[in-house]
Parts: sequence; structure tokens; C-alpha cells
Amino acid sequence: MTKIGGDTQIRYDEGCLAAHALNVIGDRWALLVVRELIFVPKRFQAIRAGLPGITASVLTRRIAQLVEGGVVRRMPHSTSYALTDSGRGLLPVLQAMCRWGAQHPGHDPCRFISPTALMISMTAMAQPVRQGDCVDAGLDFGEERFLFRLRSSGAPEVEAVETPDAPFVLSGSGNALAHAVYGPFALTDHVGQGRISLSGDVAAAQDFVDMFQLRRT
Repeated sequence: MTKIGGDTQIRYDEGCLAAHALNVIGDRWALLVVRELIFVPKRFQAIRAGLPGITASVLTRRIAQLVEGGVVRRMPHSTSYALTDSGRGLLPVLQAMCRWGAQHPGHDPCRFISPTALMISMTAMAQPVRQGDCVDAGLDFGEERFLFRLRSSGAPEVEAVETPDAPFVLSGSGNALAHAVYGPFALTDHVGQGRISLSGDVAAAQDFVDMFQLRRT
């Protein structure tokens, strides 16, 4: 929703609920700001690090709009921003967009992929876990670290952590780990080429990445 002179300008003057949603989160970058906050509160510069194409002034405006719309809140006694319940409710929307985008031609995986973007795409593209199976994986991006859980009894879960406590930990950039998770080569090839590092159970780590496909059937 665009702000002009302190007044909110409704871009879609319709009673359609989809149009109403776009009035709240439809401005450029708005939904990607939500994406970067989906797992953990972040400071302004940390949000911007996940959105390398955005300027500081545009990010400031988008955060202000999302705060006004009840999607983002500034944390008390802090310079960090977090999602409201309404904002967290957009995770299924982001996951659906990942699945739709994977089927649509023109995707370029060589462009920048933030750690959070990869985590969301993995929750969207994971194959079902066999009945009774439990899989825990650590992913370390340097500034951000996550514990990724797959259970046969529910949807994939991601938790931002200080240190992943898992049978194995994959480390690297967002793009390097995306290539390792979705690409055709074995993890040992990625490790041998120095693109990623792997600690812990190598076989379990390979089984884990084999559960992800860019195109789901």
C-alpha cells in the first residue's frame, strides 16, 4: 500500500479479497521483506543483506508500510523488526509461490539466494518423509544458522539457532547450498570442489538432500 503525504493510497479500489491483500503486501519488495523475517527477527541491515537489490530508502518505506498494515512490528527496546501473527501467516503464501515458480520457465538459480529464501524453498519442495522417520539437519550460512526438521507426522520445520545440533551440518553460501541441495551432483563432489563444507554423517546428509526436488510431481 503506497503512502503519499501521510495518506494511504489504495492501489486496487476493489472489494476483491486478493486485491485487498495486494493493497497491503503488493508493493515491490514488500513480500520479500516478509520473507527475510519469516524465521527470526532482524535488524535493518540484516534485512537489507538478504535483499541486495534494495536501497536503504526503499527498505525504510516498505518496513513502515508493513508496520502500518499490521504485518511487521518493531520489537520493544530493540532496533530489530519481527513479523506479527498476520505476517507469519504469509509463510504458506511464500511456499506456494516457490512451488509455482519452480514450474514456471525462466528461473535463474545463479542469481543471489538468501539463506532464508533457501530455507523457505526447501520447506516447499521437500518430498514426504517415510512413516515414522525423523530427520534433523543443520545448515550454516555464517551469519545465519538453521535447524531443519523433517517428520512424517507434519510439515517441515525450520528454526533459527546459534549452533545447529544435528547429525550433520552443511555450511556455505545460500547459492552454494542451493546448488548442493537441488543440483545433480553428490555432496562429496561439492565438498571436494570447496563449494561447501560438511561435518558429521555424510551418508545421512546425502539422504537428506536427495529428498528435495525443484519440480514436484
